[in-house]
Amino acid sequence: MKSVSADRLIEETAKKLGKMEEMKPPEWAKFVKTGVCMERIPSRDDWWFVRSASILRKLSSNESFGISKLRKVYGGRKRRGHKPEHKYPASGAVTRKILQQLEKAGFVKTEKGKGRSITAKGKVFLNEIVKTLGG
Repeated sequence: MKSVSADRLIEETAKKLGKMEEMKPPEWAKFVKTGVCMERIPSRDDWWFVRSASILRKLSSNESFGISKLRKVYGGRKRRGHKPEHKYPASGAVTRKILQQLEKAGFVKTEKGKGRSITAKGKVFLNEIVKTLGG
């Protein structure tokens, strides 16, 4: 995993996830912001797959992540005019739905009391992508 840059791995994984039937974005994904700290909806049309690939890569670090921990990772700072900025978490619905789709595809499993972690099928999927990228 570390032999390939993260952005190349995420882009290639997003392309592969975009071809999968299980990873279809919901209807509301066209109109939703990715968090309360964002001012606009994402400018990329394939942002759902890029976020899914990023979450899958994040889970490949052999660490369990819950929704709240992932919300912190993908959150950001909100501009509040003349008041100081504050850090806000990312959208929980987006994170939850992506994790459910990755679970349905068999790449992620739920561990009771620990959150979600990557499965062997998910590791193989990412390792194949790393090999095609020359890592």
